[in-house]
Amino acid sequence: MMGVRRKGLGVRGVGTLGFFGIAIVLLASVVAGCAGELALGDPRTMTFKPVEFSPPDPERIVLDNGMVVYLLEDHELPLITMTATMRTGSWLDPADKIGLAALTGSVMRTGGGGGFSAEEVDEALEQFAGDVSIGIGRQSGSASLDVLSKDLKRGLQIFAALVRTPAFEPARLELAKLQAIEGIRRRQDNPGSIVSREFIKLLYGAEHPTARESTIDSVRRITRDDLVAFHRNTIHPNGIILGVTGDFKKEEMLASLREVFGDWKKGAIPELKIADVPERDAEKPAVRFVDKDTTQTHLRVGHLSIKENDPDYVPLAIANDILGGSSFRSRIFNDVRTKLGLAYSVGSRLNTGVHDQGIWLVRAETKLASTQEVIERFLVNIERMRSEPVSDVELAEAKDAYINSFIFSFSSPSVIVSRLIELEYDGLPKDFLQQLRDKVVKLTKEDILAAAKKHLHPDRLKIVAVGSGKTLPAVLSTFGEVKEIKLSPEG
Repeated sequence: MMGVRRKGLGVRGVGTLGFFGIAIVLLASVVAGCAGELALGDPRTMTFKPVEFSPPDPERIVLDNGMVVYLLEDHELPLITMTATMRTGSWLDPADKIGLAALTGSVMRTGGGGGFSAEEVDEALEQFAGDVSIGIGRQSGSASLDVLSKDLKRGLQIFAALVRTPAFEPARLELAKLQAIEGIRRRQDNPGSIVSREFIKLLYGAEHPTARESTIDSVRRITRDDLVAFHRNTIHPNGIILGVTGDFKKEEMLASLREVFGDWKKGAIPELKIADVPERDAEKPAVRFVDKDTTQTHLRVGHLSIKENDPDYVPLAIANDILGGSSFRSRIFNDVRTKLGLAYSVGSRLNTGVHDQGIWLVRAETKLASTQEVIERFLVNIERMRSEPVSDVELAEAKDAYINSFIFSFSSPSVIVSRLIELEYDGLPKDFLQQLRDKVVKLTKEDILAAAKKHLHPDRLKIVAVGSGKTLPAVLSTFGEVKEIKLSPEG
């Protein structure tokens, strides 16, 4: 399973030095303003004003063939970055050829195109230090070009050729298939990877587009004709949102884009629809284990949750941050690791998107002997979150952490454009992040308690543990009927 697109309240990505520098300067000015307090009093009592920042607004243009283009100039360095988000994804894979989308994206990049052989593409990019990457994940495809501004014309020719008319050279396809098969063969080596995959399959169902996995047989069935058809049927200019940032002039860039993309005809765009899990299945608790010889029990405990555009998203995200998402200052971390010393790695997570159901989970790696106690501590902390308001200090810290990190959502031109592309792709308003920030500012303890009561369900928990099968079933039986997940041999 590849390319799961998830978003949260956290910060994702730091870009070029110029904008990052602005962020640091702004933060430094806040700290400087409190220097007097630092000299006179306890630094633990210091307070900071929220950082304010007005990011530049990229220009949005739609070409005649429906391709959406965001442009944001930045002349600090002689570099240009171009990113394309494509309305495709592995959710479209046929049931008997799981892995088709991923292979299509991989060989679009490695297999030549537009009259360039694979070797010619690699040699040309090496000559002018350009970089092109292409991939297709579960809900979307992506392609990017990084190039010196003086080499834009040559780089853009290659980029457009690979995106528009990939050659899918047979030898490169066979190599990609061999690499995919080798990855599948190694899939059962890592217990952390196993517990994550099996937990997702338990939540959604093994055949759901969010959870299904490629197999050696499904990859072997895929042919070059399959890749050609997948590209032809799903990748069209009117299904692409293109972002361009860096050292260029608007009119010259638009002329260059029209030159390489202008005669590309519109096509039928697949509508991204991923079915929800039936409520009766989502509500069922379950306890599962995977027998694997390992020194630690790898745990996942949780259930399906809300989508990112749910009205309760912000209070639930802050509740999760206080419960276990904020690492060193979270309740679960301080209880399970700091006070009891039962686990080194422990915490909770709220993974959300717009197109499929979110996941809320608690995770840990612990000794077999302490597995039961760790799960019990999870339950105690979950119930406490549902039954009593968080403290004033917890609320203030969680709100400040988000509000003061908000600036890094706009840390560079490429990050700004990427976020706008993602919001448009998901059908969200361009000020969605600002709306989230405003909701965090107004959030109360009562809001968090209500969201926790409504959306954290101890009676629906699904538990997956990877560890020694000799004693693990007895340890887990306290929490319900235990069943074993038998891993299929790979290769």
